[in-house]
Amino acid sequence: MRWGAAAWCALAAGAALAQEPQGRPDSYREEARVERVVVDAYVTDRRANVVTGLTAADFLVKVDGRPVPLESVEWIPADTPEVNPAAPGSDLAAPGRLIVLFFQTDFAPVRMIGLMRMGNHVRRMLAKLLPTDRVAVVSYDSHLKLRQDFTIDRRKIEDALEASIRSSEPPVPDDASSPSLARSFDFAAAKKASTIERGLYLVARALRAIPGAKSLLFFGYGLGTIGGMGGPGPKERRDYSMALYFLAFARTNVFVLDITDADYHSLETSLQHVSDMTGGTYEKTHVFGNLALDRVRRAISGRYILVFVKPPGPRGVHAISVSLTRVAGDVSARKYYTD
Repeated sequence: MRWGAAAWCALAAGAALAQEPQGRPDSYREEARVERVVVDAYVTDRRANVVTGLTAADFLVKVDGRPVPLESVEWIPADTPEVNPAAPGSDLAAPGRLIVLFFQTDFAPVRMIGLMRMGNHVRRMLAKLLPTDRVAVVSYDSHLKLRQDFTIDRRKIEDALEASIRSSEPPVPDDASSPSLARSFDFAAAKKASTIERGLYLVARALRAIPGAKSLLFFGYGLGTIGGMGGPGPKERRDYSMALYFLAFARTNVFVLDITDADYHSLETSLQHVSDMTGGTYEKTHVFGNLALDRVRRAISGRYILVFVKPPGPRGVHAISVSLTRVAGDVSARKYYTD
C-alpha cells in the first residue's frame, strides 16, 4: 500500500476541511486554537520498559527539520490524572489512562485465527489493569460499532471483546460512563461507515471531546482494503487524512497489533504508517502474540507531555521529529501537527 507522500498531501487537504474542536480549561488542547503544540511521547528502552526521569535537555524536537526549544516536559505515570481533579471541567476527564480497544473483524481464516488468539491475550491483559484505567471497545466489520463505553468493569470489557469477534450487534451504550465516548459518538454515521478509515476517523472525532491523551490499541489486518493492489482509493485517502487530523486533535496514539497469521502481507505497510504517524508502535502477533501485547502494555505505562511554542511560518501540515540526546531509548511520538 502506498500511503507515504499521498497520505501526507491528503492530510493537508483534510485539515482545511475539518472543524476545529473547542478548548477546555486546565487541560492540554490541540495546537490549531493556541500557539503551543502538545505532543505525547512514549519512551522505552531496548526491553520495552518505560524510561523515566527525563528532562527537556534529554529531548531534541524538530519542526520541519529545524530544532525548537521545549517550553515544558512533564512525566505522567499510568495511575496519575493529567487534569487537576479540582479544575473546572475535570468531571469530563479520566482519573488515569484512557485505552480504546479497536477490533477489525474479518472471517478469513488467516485473520480470524489471529483475532481469536489476540482476544485470549487481551483477556489476560485486562487482569493487569489499574483501578484508575478506563477502557472502551469499538469494532469494525461491515460498519463501525461502539461495543462498550469507557469502563473499569472487566466483565463488560470481556463481553464487548467477545461480541467484537462474533460481529454481533452492540447493546445500547451505558449512559453512566464518565468520561463517555458515547456522548460524542455519531451512531448514524457509524452505521454508514463504508471504510475502516472512516471508522477510525469517527472514533477519533468522538475522542476529541474528552480531555487528555488516549492510547488506541488497534487489532487489525490493514487499511486501504478497498483499493486493492492499485492502492487506496480516493475515499479511503480522504477518510484516512481526516482520521489522522482528528487523531492529532484527540491526542490519540495508535498502537497496532497486526492479527494477520503470516510473516508478511501487502497491507502491513498501511498499519506501520498509521502507528508511526500517530506516535504508536507496530507489532506482529502471529508468533508470540502475548509478548507483542505485553510490549505495548509496558510502553503505555507512562508518557511524557512535550510542549513547545509553534514556530513562525506558513500555515498547513508540519513535520515533527522527537529524539533523545543524552540517553538511549526509543521514542514514539506524533510526527505532524496542523495549523
